Amino acid sequence: MSHGFDYDLIIIGAGVGGHGAAIHAVSCGLKTAIIEAADMGGTCVNRGCIPSKALLAASGKVRELRNAHHLKSLGIQLGSVQFDRQAIADHANNLVAKIQGDLTNSLKRLGVDIIRGWGKIAGSQKVTVTTDSGEKTITAQDIILSPGSVPFVPPGIEVDGKTVFTSDQGVKLETLPDWIAIIGSGYIGLEFADVYSALGSEITLIEAVDQLMPGFDRDIAKLAERVLITPRDIETKVGVYAKKIIPGSPVVIELANFQTKEDVEVLEVDACLVATGRIPATQNLGLESVSVELDNRKFIPVNDHMAVLSAGEVVPHLWAIGDATGKMMLAHAASAQGIIAVENILGRHKTVDYRSIPAAAFTHPEVSYVGLSETAAKELALANGFEIATSKSYFKGNSKALAENDADGMAKVIYRKDTGEVLGVHIFGPHASDLIHEAAAAVANRQSVQSLAYLVHAHPTLSEVLDEAYKRAIAS
Repeated sequence: MSHGFDYDLIIIGAGVGGHGAAIHAVSCGLKTAIIEAADMGGTCVNRGCIPSKALLAASGKVRELRNAHHLKSLGIQLGSVQFDRQAIADHANNLVAKIQGDLTNSLKRLGVDIIRGWGKIAGSQKVTVTTDSGEKTITAQDIILSPGSVPFVPPGIEVDGKTVFTSDQGVKLETLPDWIAIIGSGYIGLEFADVYSALGSEITLIEAVDQLMPGFDRDIAKLAERVLITPRDIETKVGVYAKKIIPGSPVVIELANFQTKEDVEVLEVDACLVATGRIPATQNLGLESVSVELDNRKFIPVNDHMAVLSAGEVVPHLWAIGDATGKMMLAHAASAQGIIAVENILGRHKTVDYRSIPAAAFTHPEVSYVGLSETAAKELALANGFEIATSKSYFKGNSKALAENDADGMAKVIYRKDTGEVLGVHIFGPHASDLIHEAAAAVANRQSVQSLAYLVHAHPTLSEVLDEAYKRAIAS
């Protein structure tokens, strides 16, 4: 224990980031406590990654078994396929309970003190914890803030949690509306569109900007739209936003032109999912007690070592990780940041390589990427005086994909023309979320297409789609 403090490290927030930091801290010999006011595991375990993947797995099976044309092509015929909405919801809920229990038990087993209550900074190296029974102050050599994020609900939208709801309620799958509007075509909107369309709901997908999937590579987005949206019972509206949403039966949605703000139309639907992104949960953390101001987007300012900043200067012994820093709002990024924060607490001076952290949408087929988009790569090239090139390969030429009769998709590699260094990789197709990790390792190690093109991949595997893309790059 350090210099008379109660702990070497106190972590506020027991989401995936806080959990990863705690485990690493204990493995490094630090006496550690973690404070959580709500659910152990945070958003990912309780209201995000875990339950949504359970819903996607179950609904994906329904979609697959109901695709008579696909099954017939493989020589399979089935009768009608039925499902139980409550049983699918229970699958998600049971998985949440298991993962939450596993996470909590892993902390206890390693000797991390779990403190239930609201934790906030009470001055340098001090934290107050408020519980139902009162308030207490504990001290630590170092403190990590990991408060996470919450769904963003734009002005004019009223959420009742039943007919108008966010992903927090959506993962519970309490109803299957005949007609549901989904506001936003990012990861969350796409995944829920996948779930609801597979289970028989009619969908209206509403996107404020003038193109669907605005955060994705354009080549990938165009192909994904043809596969994930066009052939399904999904109506799309782009360039419009929900000016006002009134819960009820029906839900009333007033749409307006995103550019001119002029009224466009009024929709009446059975339910509405608001999937317009997330905002940091950074209120009531006591940051004012150490003279820290949130940035203009309400994120906690940090440097590359995850140290909290005040007016650009490091606040001693105070660190922040996860969604609340605004660096990369992904559970695995939070965990990586937690480990890096602990490393720096121990004086090992490490930083997070954000370019090599992959991301995925678990639709059917999946979308994944790592590194830079083509637009960002072009901007980097312009600023640094080099040129970029791209190489594409398609699942339609992949033997394993053809064997499974699941060959919609492509891989796109973005690289420097001069050195061949891989700057970004984007994949749409079966198991894209798994395939992307080979590319993530290549980006992390700053490998070139010239070296990657001579690696040997097992045949026949889906991974050969990347092998083909690398080989096409050096042949061009």
